[in-house]
Amino acid sequence: MAVKWNLSKDIFRYAPPMPPLPRRLLARLVLLGVVAAAAAVGLFGLYIAYAGGADPAWPDTAGAALLAVACSALLCLALLRRPVRAIEEELQLASSVYQASGEAMFVTDEKNRIVAVNPAFTRLTGYAPHEVIGQDPKILGSERNDKTLYLAMWNSLEATGQWQGEIWNRRKNGSEYAEWLTITTVRNAEGGLHRRIALFSDITESKQADELIWQQANYDTLTGLPNRRLFNDRLKQELRRAERGHKALALLFIDLDRFKEVNDALGHSAGDELLVEASRRIVACVRESDTVARLGGDEFTVTLPAMEDPGAVERIAQTIVQSLAEPFVLGRETVYVSASIGITEYPVDAEDIETLLRHADQAMYAAKEAGRNGYSWFTPAMQYAAQVRRGLVHDLRGALAAGQFEVYYQPIVELPSRRVVKAEALLRWHHPERGMVSPEVFIPLAEEVGLINEIGEWVFHQVAGQARHWRAAGLDDLPISVNKSPRQFAGVGGGQDWLAHLKGIELPPVGLIVEITEGLLLDERPEVAERLRSFRAAGIQIAIDDFGTGYSALSYLQKFDIDIVKIDKSFVQHLATDGRDRALAEAIVAMAHKLGLKVVAEGVETEAQQDRLIAAGCDYAQGYLYARPMPSADFEAMLKSAGQMAAAA
Repeated sequence: MAVKWNLSKDIFRYAPPMPPLPRRLLARLVLLGVVAAAAAVGLFGLYIAYAGGADPAWPDTAGAALLAVACSALLCLALLRRPVRAIEEELQLASSVYQASGEAMFVTDEKNRIVAVNPAFTRLTGYAPHEVIGQDPKILGSERNDKTLYLAMWNSLEATGQWQGEIWNRRKNGSEYAEWLTITTVRNAEGGLHRRIALFSDITESKQADELIWQQANYDTLTGLPNRRLFNDRLKQELRRAERGHKALALLFIDLDRFKEVNDALGHSAGDELLVEASRRIVACVRESDTVARLGGDEFTVTLPAMEDPGAVERIAQTIVQSLAEPFVLGRETVYVSASIGITEYPVDAEDIETLLRHADQAMYAAKEAGRNGYSWFTPAMQYAAQVRRGLVHDLRGALAAGQFEVYYQPIVELPSRRVVKAEALLRWHHPERGMVSPEVFIPLAEEVGLINEIGEWVFHQVAGQARHWRAAGLDDLPISVNKSPRQFAGVGGGQDWLAHLKGIELPPVGLIVEITEGLLLDERPEVAERLRSFRAAGIQIAIDDFGTGYSALSYLQKFDIDIVKIDKSFVQHLATDGRDRALAEAIVAMAHKLGLKVVAEGVETEAQQDRLIAAGCDYAQGYLYARPMPSADFEAMLKSAGQMAAAA
């Protein structure tokens, strides 16, 4: 019995639904189906021919063969179905990514013409597809890019087929932006150039943020000058260049004299304004190839490469000194500062940054000690002086506890009688190894290391005790002047503790005079004025020391209740020979008397100076002409010999 096959029912029911196929693949499958159908027809013909054959198994064998061929064709279709679907899904996914990507893309052909762009390209550049299709990508180019950048890009694309890096491009509206660009080359079957795919994104904000971070890390935020970090880097480069070229290099270390007094008196805002103006003046004094940096506070440096002539270095330093000596107008105030400059040279003085900077700093201190408002070259002697200074700072910390300080007294005489009517208390330091250390040396050190408050309080208590002793001895009308540092006014108490101590030892405040510097008058803090008023209200007189050297102005004298003006010794020194100094001294005396103030001239050493002061109407004088500062016992002996003091009980 023959077996009958229903191909359409029994075979194709096993074939799953077919997906849409590309034409070329569909044509191949149709051809495969035709071949399979031809084979099936052939086998079917054999089946008909031998249907009545003797072998009853033949029909079954032929049917099985036919079924096998048909199933093979269907199996081919089934096997092809999964890759075709995967290919379609991948193509659809790639198209979705291309269209939806937040990164801009464009594709160029072998002639470097744009053939496709994605929507992100339009959003970033502003160009619609029809505006760039067929165009060279240089339509996006910016003039910021260096030619060497493009050369490196094309060399990399030719060698490796890829390139990535940072580049500047221009939008349709003309604005420029930084982008990170990646280019990949696609080659054809023969290995030739087929397409190039460019992927890029806007990194302008990120770049600006990085630049801001770098700017803040390398530049001073107040003045815009290089800070210590960038100064070190540039100086290192200049030293390498000088070493290769066998050139000299000069380093200037600049410190503003009296800046702290202005900053403390007028406030940080005024101080910042002064620093900005000072930095502008310094930059204006040097060459474009020089580096001006601010190391911090009121310290600046100038790096002068390729400076073979020391005279040229000095001319620059002198120009800076003169520029910074000009008045600074800070709001409604006009103030004066000066500059002390230290100069060191490579390779004569040192060959590394640290040593050069240290030597320049030492030279700067030498300029300060020489009177400020000038410059000084580094010398080996300065290295020794710096070592001595460090030793003094160390010894100063233990001097008070070791009892090495002593208060000396210098008489202040009445003109023209030359009768001693006042005294000034002056601190002296008896160093166990170095002997007597000048106050001009250790007082600034004490202020620098923060010991001035402790030392100042000790001096006050010593003077108060001595005044009480002399008062008990019958010397009631000899006020003693005590210097009070501006930094002491910033401390806790600020003067109320002084009044409490005087009350505790039953010493009338009229026995003391507090001497302050002109810089303190610039301090607009209410507590400073209140402390000065509390002194005067208690009976303590206020004297301005070194008048004429700092910020002399009538407005300051009117703002505070001042009793005494002390003319600085720099005006008295040439009083008999210099007409300008004589005119200034006479003007100070006349001004003070108009305001109801008394005048003391400091540093009087000759009879000629005394005569000029008497002629000008000066009230009091002190100096070596009358007596040097002396211990309290010697001062008592002097008063007794003059008949101004009874024997101490």
